[in-house]
Amino acid sequence: MNDLTDHVAIITGASSGIGEATARALAAEGMRLVLTARRADALEALARDLPSAISVPGDITDPELPATLISSALEAFGRCDVVFNNAGVMEVGTVESADVERICRMVRVNVEAAYRMAYVALRQFRRQGSGYLINVSSILGTKVRPGAGAYAGTKFAIEALTEALRMELAGTAIQVCAVEPGLTRTHLQDHFPEHPAQALGLRQMLEPEDIARAVVFVLRQPAHVRIPRILVMPGEQAM
Repeated sequence: MNDLTDHVAIITGASSGIGEATARALAAEGMRLVLTARRADALEALARDLPSAISVPGDITDPELPATLISSALEAFGRCDVVFNNAGVMEVGTVESADVERICRMVRVNVEAAYRMAYVALRQFRRQGSGYLINVSSILGTKVRPGAGAYAGTKFAIEALTEALRMELAGTAIQVCAVEPGLTRTHLQDHFPEHPAQALGLRQMLEPEDIARAVVFVLRQPAHVRIPRILVMPGEQAM
C-alpha cells in the first residue's frame, strides 16, 4: 500500500484527538474517508474540511454500527481498504474510588465495540482478499500501573486479539497492526483529578499528529512487510 491515493479508510472516534489527526493525515495522502463518532457536529465539520470524506455519526457500542460503516464505505466509494479501530475511553481509580459502572461502560467501548469492528472489518477484507486493520492499543496494553488495571486490561485484550488475528491471517494480503501510544495530548484524561502529565512530570506529551504519522508509516510499507505493533512514546516517558 505504498501509494495511498484513492484508498478508503474507516476511522472510528474520528471527531477529535488521534482519530481526527489520523483523518487529516490520511486525507493528505489522498485517501477517501468514512468518519464516525458520537459528536455529530464535530464529525460533520471535520468531514466538510477534508477533500473526500463522509460522516456517519453513531455510538460505537451500537452493534449495527460496524456493518453500517462498511456498507457506507462501499456505497460512497466502492471499496474499503483500511479500518482504523480507534474509539476508546479511559477510566481509572483505586479499589475504593473506581466507579464500577463507568469501568463497565469502558469495557463495552474499548473491548466489545472494538472486537465487533475488528471482526466485521476482517470479514469484509476476507471477501475482497485484502485490507488493513489497525487497532489502537496503548502503552498500557504492554504494562500496568496501580489504579489503571481496568483500562490496561482493555488494552491487553486488544493486544491479544490483534496478535491472534495477525497469526490467523499470516500469508494473506490482509494485515493487522496494534498502535500503542504513550501519553498523548487528547481529551482522554480531561476528567482526571490530576493529569498524568503532571503525575509523571512530563514537560512534553505526544501530539495526536505524532500518532497519525506512525499510522501513515505503517500503511506505506511494502506488501511483504508486516508491522504487528508500533509503540510511540514521548521522549521523557520512562514507563
